[in-house]
Amino acid sequence: MTLDRTLVAELEAIVGAKHVRTDPGDVEPYARDATPVFRAVPDAVVWPADTEQVAALLRLATERRVPVVPRGAGSNLCAATVPERGGIVLVLTRMDRILEISPGELLARVEAGVPTSVLADAAAAQGLLYAPDPGSRTVSTVGGNVATCAGGLRGLKYGVTRNYVLGTTAVLPTGEVISTGGRLWKDVAGYDLTRLLTGSEGTLGVLTELTVALLPMPATTNTGVAYFGSLAEAGRAVDAIIGDGIVPATLEFLDAKCIGAVEEYANLGLRLDAGALLLFGDDGPADVVDRNLGRIGEQCTISGALEVTLAEDVARSEALLTARRCSLPALSRLGTLTLLEDATVPRPRLAAMVDRIDEIADRYEVPMATFGHAGDGNLHPTCVVDQRDEAAIHRAHKAFGDVFAAAIEMDGTITGEHGVGAAKLPYLAARLGADQMALLRRIKAAFDPAGILNPGKLGS
Repeated sequence: MTLDRTLVAELEAIVGAKHVRTDPGDVEPYARDATPVFRAVPDAVVWPADTEQVAALLRLATERRVPVVPRGAGSNLCAATVPERGGIVLVLTRMDRILEISPGELLARVEAGVPTSVLADAAAAQGLLYAPDPGSRTVSTVGGNVATCAGGLRGLKYGVTRNYVLGTTAVLPTGEVISTGGRLWKDVAGYDLTRLLTGSEGTLGVLTELTVALLPMPATTNTGVAYFGSLAEAGRAVDAIIGDGIVPATLEFLDAKCIGAVEEYANLGLRLDAGALLLFGDDGPADVVDRNLGRIGEQCTISGALEVTLAEDVARSEALLTARRCSLPALSRLGTLTLLEDATVPRPRLAAMVDRIDEIADRYEVPMATFGHAGDGNLHPTCVVDQRDEAAIHRAHKAFGDVFAAAIEMDGTITGEHGVGAAKLPYLAARLGADQMALLRRIKAAFDPAGILNPGKLGS
């Protein structure tokens, strides 16, 4: 669609002319997020400064039936912020104030555009931990993390973003401003709209302010690595670790393809003869951490580990974590287009799922490596191809469709932490069924009767 000059003038009157862009060169960067392949050019990009401006913008958009797509840093991996039907991309990064950190209440209040790492650093300066730890934490915003219910490396022990959202200020598409939840860790008055908005991917309301829970900062942390001949052996070690009553802060895996790519990329001294790498770590009192890592090492050895090594200092611990965090950039060097997905299965089926992924990749003749969160069964199959090879890209998408089907067959899901967006929407009905899909559409209609907010996603 094309926005008429009158509407553009009204947008400018709300946020100021310098915060509205309609020129093709200015809006083009917002045609994409971090998800490859997906692209749709918006008609305007608008940067509001506060909740009141967001409310005025949404009232205008509803009145004029103009699509609006809320966006933070655009680091999501499911095309959740691609404006498939044009309209306005509403960028919330101007709203970047930390409003409060309360050590006594173990909470923080922030505007939606605060970068995740900025909140984490501000909390750490007061001896507190903001536990959600998505891989994009240095660029992603708290609002974007809440909108997609981002996960991360600490998910096994600490949970994901939704476990830390106490309250929201949200603007409905009609311009109504609501406050859900609040400062309380216990509050069961009414439907849990805070949980409903968390993970709604900008389809129900625009999150402008978040109240999030903090924890005391653990006294110490440490990390170790175990190498295995196969991922099946690593999977048995994960079962043994959890079965021994240990819930580590970090329990990640890389398959052999990832190990090779990471070592070539970062030169960390990883073993290249291993079929799988299990990265484990814990935090807390020093004696507890030492004891838990020792027990994890023992279980890995019993399960057939080729080698188990604990980090001797903080620098080495960080280097080991780098091995996991740099998996995606390391793999990206192998081609010109990187397609990264996520799927989740019950933890005992992790190794079987990786075997299925390998079989699917072979069948479609596409290169695919897998890394992920061993502790919670969340896998990240990653395919790297030549961006000019349309046939290979098509085969890769077909392969991912089979991966999602396999995850559902194993009592899993099509996404554990990346979200649905446009990328996973074709597979959502297979995961939820017709009745739940119909319920999603009814919920969407209740929040957004004009259907303007991120149309074409989730319940639209």
